[in-house]
Amino acid sequence: MRFSLAPQAEAAGYRLLAFDVVEGSTNTDAMERGRAGADANLWVVTAHQRGGRGRRGRSWEGPRGNLAASLLVEPQCEPGMTATIGFVAGVALHEAVRICAPHLVDGLRVKWPNDLLINGGKASGMLLESEVLPRGRRVVVIGIGVNVTAAPEGAPYAVASLQQAGAHVNAASLFEALSATWLEYFALWDNARGMARIRDAWLARAHGVGGPVAIQFGDEVIRGVFETIDAAGQLVVRLPTGEARTITAGDVHFGDVGSFRGEAAAARPQVGASRNAARI
Repeated sequence: MRFSLAPQAEAAGYRLLAFDVVEGSTNTDAMERGRAGADANLWVVTAHQRGGRGRRGRSWEGPRGNLAASLLVEPQCEPGMTATIGFVAGVALHEAVRICAPHLVDGLRVKWPNDLLINGGKASGMLLESEVLPRGRRVVVIGIGVNVTAAPEGAPYAVASLQQAGAHVNAASLFEALSATWLEYFALWDNARGMARIRDAWLARAHGVGGPVAIQFGDEVIRGVFETIDAAGQLVVRLPTGEARTITAGDVHFGDVGSFRGEAAAARPQVGASRNAARI
């Protein structure tokens, strides 16, 4: 499979390293290249990742034909806003899938903080990692994994893949579209100065807004209505008392919350040192 950047991404100075197989993870590879002095705006991509990493340190081998793509960037924003890059990635991926598989758009949603759902099944996850390098250089790696050909078996939640949903797309064509939509929305984000516009774009595509949600903190469970996200991407929940509560951490379950079973989306992206990740 041959990967390539969209012409506008190449013209903007983005670079691509594509591999048949990555024995570890594309995130690890991209971060190691950043530590070694690689310039930002470098994509590391494969259709077969053997050592993928996700939330809570979980690892897996992705089926051949799925997309694993990691991008090294060097944002110039306040550290506290770095995690909002995850919302840029979510909107960009949603738009890339819409371009490649327009018939899926009615069932295509982003889920807080940065999953992509197809008809309620998880089709993509993301992992953000940040590190401050020598001389104060702060880099971020955004890892994006997409179920293109197949979804994992035995997951404790609903899953989906693009091809199983009827999309005529492969990892290479999806990546080319993503490299273009990323360029558009990363420019809109504008080092967090445009986060309000990214927030609007994300909410327009969001799963569960206005519906029930449960958040678990240790032994405590908070129930309410998913009202919105704030300017920093934190979840805003309206409690039964009428109070609005901002959620920055916890396990989150959308939908019928009569019983909470921990089938959670990860908490809000928290990006600090390497491996302080926005976990998906």
